[in-house]
Amino acid sequence: MSAEPGAHVNATVVKLGGSCLEDMDDAWWEDLAGHARENPLVLVHGWSKPLKRLASRYREPSAVLRDRYGNQSRWTTPEVIEDILKVSATLADEVIARLEKHGVTASRLLGSDGTLHAGPGERWYWRGKELVEIDNLVGPIARVDPTALTGHGKGHCVLVTPLARDAAGRVVNTDADRAAAAIAAATGAPALTLVTDVPYLLVDGKPVRRISAAAAREFRDKGATGGMRKKLRAAGEGLDGGVERVVIGSAPVSELLGGSTGTVITRT
Repeated sequence: MSAEPGAHVNATVVKLGGSCLEDMDDAWWEDLAGHARENPLVLVHGWSKPLKRLASRYREPSAVLRDRYGNQSRWTTPEVIEDILKVSATLADEVIARLEKHGVTASRLLGSDGTLHAGPGERWYWRGKELVEIDNLVGPIARVDPTALTGHGKGHCVLVTPLARDAAGRVVNTDADRAAAAIAAATGAPALTLVTDVPYLLVDGKPVRRISAAAAREFRDKGATGGMRKKLRAAGEGLDGGVERVVIGSAPVSELLGGSTGTVITRT
């Protein structure tokens, strides 16, 4: 439903996973553009597949670190940051071209240019069977300055590359799902959509259409693995920040927001 003329509309926040970004067909982009023509849009992108294609080292198991709590993150050095910037620039050009083809203007925003601020990152990671201290340029989002994300009208998309800057002024990698959750909370978005390559959250092998934040958190800590564990963590953070619902799925955004498919996570 569209807002009344002249009414303020908070942006729709959508995170598009790097593993599926290139696989979305023209109809998917037309659907997203159709939504953006009626609502301001913030699109947060991942970069996993383009980075793995850039160099074979990013496909090696050693490219991913696991901390003492079991959370995974990419081992990020200054060279990796440069490669992320490289593939993200190409990716941004492609996304903006797709949106403009369907009548939506778009602008790219580097989170590290003042929008996303990172807190201290984990320093202890497992290397084999030993915990070792590693200066990994990865940190959680501590603060979002929403200035550059708000004030845009219908028909415009802000495309966010989720790099952040830490207290020392360094550019750091940050989880794109959690960055999208922080952005949704900071901009007052009523919903956060996490578009991924699976249609539903699966619990005990069965698709879940609706789940509470508490139940999702319990499954995250006891049964979820890999990327879904991160998405459930992001969902909880978004809901705690004031987002009303989080939708996870692989369908067109209008269908996910409309509740006809995907998994909806709510506070209760």
